[in-house]
Amino acid sequence: MAGVTLTRSMHPRLKILLGLVGVFLVLLGLHAPLLSLPYFWDEAGYYIPAALDFYRSGMLIPQSTLPTGHTPLVTIYLAMAWRVLSFSPLVTRAAMLLLASATVGAVYALGRRVASREAAVWAAALLAVMPLFFAQSSLAHLDLAAALFTTLALLFLLEQRIWKFALAASLAILSKETAVVLLPVAWAYMWRHKPDAQEAGNNRRGVHRKHSFGNSLALVIPLLPLAAWSLYYHHATGYWTGNREYLSYNLTGTLAPGRIFWALLRRLYETFIGGFNWVLAAAALAGVWYRRRGRVQTPETSPPAERSADAPGGSGPSFSVLQRKFVLLALGLAATYLLLLSVVGGAVLPRYLLPVFPPLILLAVLLLWQLPIKRARLVCGVGLTCLVVANFLNPPYPFPFEDNLAYADFVRLHQQAARFLSGRPGQPRILTAWPASDELARPFLGYVREPLRVVPVAGYSEDDFRAVQPESFDVLYLYSRKWQPRVNALEGLPWLARAQQRYFGYQPQARESLIIARYRLTLIGEFERRGQWVRIYAK
Repeated sequence: MAGVTLTRSMHPRLKILLGLVGVFLVLLGLHAPLLSLPYFWDEAGYYIPAALDFYRSGMLIPQSTLPTGHTPLVTIYLAMAWRVLSFSPLVTRAAMLLLASATVGAVYALGRRVASREAAVWAAALLAVMPLFFAQSSLAHLDLAAALFTTLALLFLLEQRIWKFALAASLAILSKETAVVLLPVAWAYMWRHKPDAQEAGNNRRGVHRKHSFGNSLALVIPLLPLAAWSLYYHHATGYWTGNREYLSYNLTGTLAPGRIFWALLRRLYETFIGGFNWVLAAAALAGVWYRRRGRVQTPETSPPAERSADAPGGSGPSFSVLQRKFVLLALGLAATYLLLLSVVGGAVLPRYLLPVFPPLILLAVLLLWQLPIKRARLVCGVGLTCLVVANFLNPPYPFPFEDNLAYADFVRLHQQAARFLSGRPGQPRILTAWPASDELARPFLGYVREPLRVVPVAGYSEDDFRAVQPESFDVLYLYSRKWQPRVNALEGLPWLARAQQRYFGYQPQARESLIIARYRLTLIGEFERRGQWVRIYAK
């Protein structure tokens, strides 16, 4: 009883701080085996080198890697963390986990505005263990920070704290420029839902006009930091974003109608089906069906904790106004992101959709909470279990390793290979493809102590090897670049393979036996981990 009284008497900001620390410690413990892993794939190729350039010399536009035009907030954040503590994977991953903890907390806060305390807790827990979110929680990518500030922006918009929305939206855009899609959603929302002062019948025209002007100004403020960054980037590089290759890969080469169609299908699958997301999607649809049949639980049949005193928008015969607003915001944000990322972006990576998952998971819980309370809890428990399992269970088709903990297997395999190659005498020339080429040549990535002699090749396709002369290398380092299950569910769909080759540049890996015969190679090292492999050959 004394503990309850103490909790109630706490200052709200102290509660938020303690909650954030608690979530951070839990996530830190769950990620403990991953905290010291070397940098992975795009971390190694762009984000860590870019942050290091700022850390070492204050350069906002990286020089040690190809600049891509990404807004610089995460780069600055990581550099500050290294400045305070030290440069190491442990510090990097802990800094990203702090952002992940804040995102989980933001989902809970948003959930408390539109649902009950229990529903908010379930939404936060489901997000925390979702495979994509869990994997990205400790990786130095931009999308996690964009997810955090987008979720906060939605919360402030619902609460009509428009200037706080402007700040959160600005930080989201400075985290990743694609978060700008939040603004048209907010504009449509504010046009559709007038301010409370007007709804309450405020007849003071001057006050209302000043209030409306202030809101309108706040809603366009987030465009200013993006405009400033674009002008600075153009002044320094001659491009408004990226570079010639980047623009071709991510914009001019993605506008074919067929590609947009297939990209949209992939985005829909990633959002609502992949990684056991279909469990939450099906549960949400069941809640909608149950509601339409007029069988929604009433406050009288809900447990006391679910009644209106505890649940601002708890279960009842109809959604509250605030809940309906949230539903429209969540669906509007998801639809806008799906459309944008189907039109632009050469790589169709699920992590780019990370900002839409916090509101969508909360929306799923809100809808399935229309079921009888015991069923809703059971479904949430099943969903939580499935998402935990999906962190370790790879799908029966190729997928990016970073979508679950398969990325850790990749990193550990490459650590083994790097140690093996570091012990080879005579400094052999090692032929391999990125990111392994950077792993062996850049010690700061955490794989080697001294740079090895690397001969980079673009990939492992037949076309890539045609340009490789036998005398140009001594050792060949091959590895699984994508997940290839023993039984591939997509192998019987040749039309899908043709679409992948035509619209997404997929090229099958050259047959290993042909490479061995062409260069007369002998296997000297082989490593395997949960279906991924590394094989090293020498002449």
